[in-house]
Parts: sequence; structure tokens; C-alpha cells
Amino acid sequence: MAARGDSKHWTEAAAQWIAWARAPNHDAFWAYRDALVDYLGTGGGQALDVGCGEGRVSRILKTRGCQVTAIDPVAELLKAAVQAQSAHDCAIAPASELPFENESFDLVVAYNVLMDVVDVPGALKEIRRVLRKEGTLFISIVHPLADLELLAETAPNAPSEPRATYFDRRRFETKIESRRLTMHFAGWAQPLEAYVGGLESAGFAITSLREPTADLTEGRDHMSRWSRFPLFLWLKARALAA
Repeated sequence: MAARGDSKHWTEAAAQWIAWARAPNHDAFWAYRDALVDYLGTGGGQALDVGCGEGRVSRILKTRGCQVTAIDPVAELLKAAVQAQSAHDCAIAPASELPFENESFDLVVAYNVLMDVVDVPGALKEIRRVLRKEGTLFISIVHPLADLELLAETAPNAPSEPRATYFDRRRFETKIESRRLTMHFAGWAQPLEAYVGGLESAGFAITSLREPTADLTEGRDHMSRWSRFPLFLWLKARALAA
């Protein structure tokens, strides 16, 4: 996960995240990277990586032939993305205030971003504004079913509490320690209907859905639980005609 909507938290956690994300074969991203490349497909055009973090998804977009613009509200993360030559252009900006003209991009990628955004419908409306009529929006989120298990294990305000259910929008904050690295995560867990409702209200129609399975090769036995049920949910969407 990279940082976007909760800029205060992610500003404080930026150095942790850079180390966490760049440790080879460390976090879940590496078990899904090949599937992500396949799902994004090949092709050029103007691409926007919303909430780029340290830039690893931007770098994938470059390899598929896109002219990549990367944004993030956290200066330290964007600096790391620039230093890694992750994109052709970069800007400091939140998902809710994109500094671009209408219909500027053929592809917008929001990779594990929306869990960190306070106003998801508002961010999706802004994304629709900058997406061209025939363009594609790609979204990755932590699967709402996985949220239930992860929060039950690690979060102080987990959904195992009596008043919390799958249908609630729940704030989470948690610390994970793995392979001598520590990462503090924070954001929002909410039901699938909330994300789909945000897409509908912004004028999007879902065209494709994937629940990818973890690639357990190359010493990824620690990801075996995610071969039984999904960790991520991937969506592609297109803007409906006005």
C-alpha cells in the first residue's frame, strides 16, 4: 500500500513505507505483481497513478508503454518516486483535487488508494473528470472480506467488537512487524457496496473484476493464507455517457 488520502498519517509513516515497499519480495505486492502486470495489459497513452507512494506501480506503467504522471499528497513519498525515475511527470496532490485539465488521461490507476481516502465518491468524481471518454479506471482495494480477518487480528477497533459489522465504515490503525521491518497502517475499511456506490455516483460502470490469488513461488510461503480467499479486489471501470 502507498500513501494518499490520510496525508498526516502517511507523512509520519513515509520512511517506514519506503523501506517496507522496496524490500525485495517482502510485502504482498510481490505475490501479485505478475498478475497485476497481466491485468493491466500492454499499450501506451497517458496514464495517471493516483497516490503513487514511492512509485512501484508507476514503474510498472512505464514498462507497459505509458506516458506516466504520478501524484501523491506526501512530499517525501513523491521525492522517492522521482529519485527512482518512476514516472515522466510528478505532482504533489490528493485524489480529491487533481491539478489537471478535463479528459487528460487514457488510464487512471488507483492502486490501494481508496482505503485511505475520506471522501471516496468525491475522489472518484474527480478521477472521472480527468479521464477521457474511452479511458479506463483501474482500482485495487484490500478485499472487504480480507478486511474483516485482518482487522479482527490486528486492529484495536476490530469488527469483532459488538457494534462493528461488515456493513460499517470502520477506521483502522495497526502496526505490522515482518522480517525486521515495521509498518504502521491506517485507513478505512468499508463494504464492497460503498465502493460500487461511489463508482455509480461518479458515473462509472464496472467492466471487469478480479479476485487475484497469491503467487506462492520464490519463498512466499507466508502468503499461503491468501490462496484460500482473496486479499485484493481489482476492478476496471469506464465512464458512462453523460
